[in-house]
Amino acid sequence: AAMLIGASCVDIEEAGWLALVYPLLTASVGILACMLCSFVATDLQPVRCESDIEKALKVQLGLTSLVITVALYPVTEWALPTTMHMAGIADIVSPFMCYLCVISGLWGGCLIGFITEYYTSHSYTPVREVARATETGAATNIIYGL
Repeated sequence: AAMLIGASCVDIEEAGWLALVYPLLTASVGILACMLCSFVATDLQPVRCESDIEKALKVQLGLTSLVITVALYPVTEWALPTTMHMAGIADIVSPFMCYLCVISGLWGGCLIGFITEYYTSHSYTPVREVARATETGAATNIIYGL
């Protein structure tokens, strides 16, 4: 879908194949960063017990996002034309603006992941409070959940 939207931009179409496959390049950078950062979880800080799993996942998610943030900027500058005119946007779009969009989505997803983990993991207070409410009965649990 992203490549189809890119094809609707005349400047991207004129820039050639490299600009058109920018979404695939973005995904490739992410895959390579994940492979590189998985080395941290498996070799540098291996999981030795069950309590280490959560920490390893957090470190890997944060480190991978950081590596993608750094690695994607040169790819964006290399692949996209210096200026683009998008339909429905009055301003000229630069590669840096496209980079900011991708990075905003990346870090927004990380933030959503960390917030979701806080409210669903037994390691944190909200889940433990709900679990304590179930000790007195189902009605108390329902009321507490509301």
